[in-house]
Parts: sequence; C-alpha cells; structure tokens
Amino acid sequence: MRYDFTKIIDRHGKDAIAVDGLGKNPGFAPEPPKDGFDVIPMWVADMNFETVPTIPKAIMDRAAHPAYGYFSPVEEYYDSIIRWHKIRNNVEGLMPEYIGYENGVLGGVISVLTAFAAPGDAVLLHSPTYIGFTKCITENGYKIVHSPLKKDEKGIWRMDYEDMDAKLKANNIHVAVFCSPHNPTGRVWERWEIEEAMEVYKNNECVVIADEIWSDLILKGSRHIPTQSISPDARNRTIAFYAPSKTFNLAGLVGSYHIVFNRMLRDRLEAKSRKSHYNTMNVLSMHALIGAYEAEGYTWVNELCQVLSENVEYAVNHIRDYYRGINVSKPQGTYMLFLDCEDWCEENYKSLDELLKAGWDVGVAWQDGRPFHQEYGIRMNLALPLSRVKEAFERLDEYVFHV
Repeated sequence: MRYDFTKIIDRHGKDAIAVDGLGKNPGFAPEPPKDGFDVIPMWVADMNFETVPTIPKAIMDRAAHPAYGYFSPVEEYYDSIIRWHKIRNNVEGLMPEYIGYENGVLGGVISVLTAFAAPGDAVLLHSPTYIGFTKCITENGYKIVHSPLKKDEKGIWRMDYEDMDAKLKANNIHVAVFCSPHNPTGRVWERWEIEEAMEVYKNNECVVIADEIWSDLILKGSRHIPTQSISPDARNRTIAFYAPSKTFNLAGLVGSYHIVFNRMLRDRLEAKSRKSHYNTMNVLSMHALIGAYEAEGYTWVNELCQVLSENVEYAVNHIRDYYRGINVSKPQGTYMLFLDCEDWCEENYKSLDELLKAGWDVGVAWQDGRPFHQEYGIRMNLALPLSRVKEAFERLDEYVFHV
C-alpha cells in the first residue's frame, strides 16, 4: 500500500471527543476505562487514521498567506466535486449551479424540512435510525414516523415497501429521509432496491432527502449507486447531501455540500439556508476539500476501503465464531458494526447497560445503540488499525464474553 493505515496515532489533547470526551456526556459518550486500560475509541463516527497528505498541505499552503477575509468559492472547488462524482459514481451532467454549500448534512436536512414541511408535520425515516436525524428533526418541531428495516433469511437488512407506502399515506407525509449507505446498519442499497423506494416516494409525492455522506466508504463486493441516478424522476425529486468529512476524517473542519438538479427544489433550499446568514463556508475547509479531491485522494480512499473491508471481515467472523447470542449483519459500507445483543443478554441474565459497561471498563469504548432505535443494540467503529481492532476483541474475549 502507498499509505500507512497501521500507525497508531495518539489523539489525546488534540480536540478529539473520541478519546477526551469519555465520561463527559452521560447517555451519549462511553465511560472512561478502569486503571490499567487505555482507550480504544470505537464509538463516535470518526477515524483513527491520518488523512491523505494533500489535505494538510492544501490547508497549510492557504494558511501561509496571512489574510483570511471574505471570499467566494473558487472555480476549483466546483471542478473538484464534479470530477469526484464523475470518476467515482459515473455522474453525468453535474454543473456548478447544482452544487451548494452546507455547514453540515443535518443543517441541510432542517433547511429542506422548513422549505417543504410545516412544523408538526411527519417525516418518514427507516429504523434503526441515525441519532443525528432523530435529534435535529424532533428538536425542530417535526414528527418522525419510522418504517423499520427487516432482516431477510440471509440476515440482510431490507426495506419494507408496503409499510413505507402505508405510513406515507396514513400520515400525509411529503418529505422523507433516505440514508444511502444506511447508517447505522451499513447497508449499501442495490439498484432495484432504490428503484422500488423511489417509486414509493413518487407515488406519494415526496421530496426525498438523500443522505449520501458515507457513499465513498464502500466495502469489498459492493458499489454505491447515487439516488439521483436511478431515473429522471429521482433526479428531479431528490436533494442529495455529501461531504468529505466521513471519507477523509474532516468533521472538525465543517463543510458539506448538496447536489440538487431541480431548480425549484434548489431555489427553496438555498433560500432557507441563506436567510440565517450562518450557513457560510470556511476558507480552510474549502481548500481541505480541494486537497481531498486531488488525484492522491482517489488512491487513498481506495486503500482505505480495502483496510476497512479487512477490519469488518475480521470483526464479523470473530463475533460469529466466538460470541454466541451476539447477532451481526455484515455491513457493505461505512466502518460501523451494529450488533444485536438481545439473545446474549437474555441467555446471560445481563442488561445492555451491564454489557456496555463491561466493555467500557476495559477500554473498549463502544456505543449504546438504543438511541438508534435498537433496544439491544451496540454500535462499533472499526476505523482503526487492525492491530487495535484485534486488541479490542482480545479484551472482549478475556473480560466480557469469556471466550
């Protein structure tokens, strides 16, 4: 490999809630480990890898000029995004005017909702549900209606199209959030699945918010298909959100973007996002995106996906081989595992809180999955060097599951 994904980096004191935030937000962050154990951060969704070198270089090159005044996005910003989507996702016809800046995907979701729904209106989401969606949608006065994903006979999460259609109709819903790849299950939807979903949304006259922030992190054997590429109707019905933040570990820099082909949808979204005078690009995050989407970035992401695929393969096999009662559906994208611990808890007369705490005590900082609407869920971040992933499971073997 050209890049080193084996290096263990010390993030303490470097503005990382993944390690320094333990114990500081009860109910969200894990508790600190007992004495004698260091932290293996496996909860909040950022990575424990050094990013591609072209990003810090781009930031430092721009920061070297000692003026940071008002600015407009440069042509290279749009060109970088257009080229990225053409090469990686075969997107044709993308123009600069279809691209707009967002401070974050969640803020973009709220801008869409305020443009196309009234306070108190219902929004359709699949469950399990990303905690960020739950918090931002409900805290802004909207009601969430869940359409649960169901596992098929092979343990693969699937959408229930009849349930989606029935709930859209029963609740007069006209805005839906479609997460692709899905967070937290890691499903990468096949073309026919997206086609079916978009047909349901079309028949119910829904504006579709497509969160595709994980779309670069696709594991071996799968391929991301942009929602807007499914059909002319999907292209005109969908507001898609992207960012380099998950792909390149840039969440702390802030900076996402939307792609909207339909002029009416785009005008309403941008009118809402502009009026706060808060949704404004940071000059360094602009140059970080340009650095990320340089030629080296393509190679770096390809190697990253190979590393993540190996990590997921190891973790899933280990769980299935040794942890009776812990059920896991192998993700096809992202770097998160979503465990179903119900059978283990019942067989061992343990609560999920006790299981979580047993891991936290030995430094395995995994995440409570209940806020994602899974009663016995645990979410695990595998974006670490494989040596650290193996060390985490060794601790779970010895102190938690007693393999």
